[in-house]
Amino acid sequence: MIIHLQYRLWVGDGSVAQVKEYQARLDVLEEKVKAKKERNEALYAEIEDLRKGQEAIEERARDELGMIKEKETFFQVIEEK
Repeated sequence: MIIHLQYRLWVGDGSVAQVKEYQARLDVLEEKVKAKKERNEALYAEIEDLRKGQEAIEERARDELGMIKEKETFFQVIEEK
């Protein structure tokens, strides 16, 4: 009986090695879920900004598309290292 229990503990279903493998898989999945939650929070914040008004839209147009307003002067600063 003891030999059978020892066998199941080290080799069989629910063994120590299998539990460690499942824990490693769980850790990887938890990290993925955490990254997805952070991404979702950033997207929700961006959605809220876009819903709030024109400033967010103007900011995106400036940053991503390089647009400027009419009668506005654009200065580009180039830094040398």
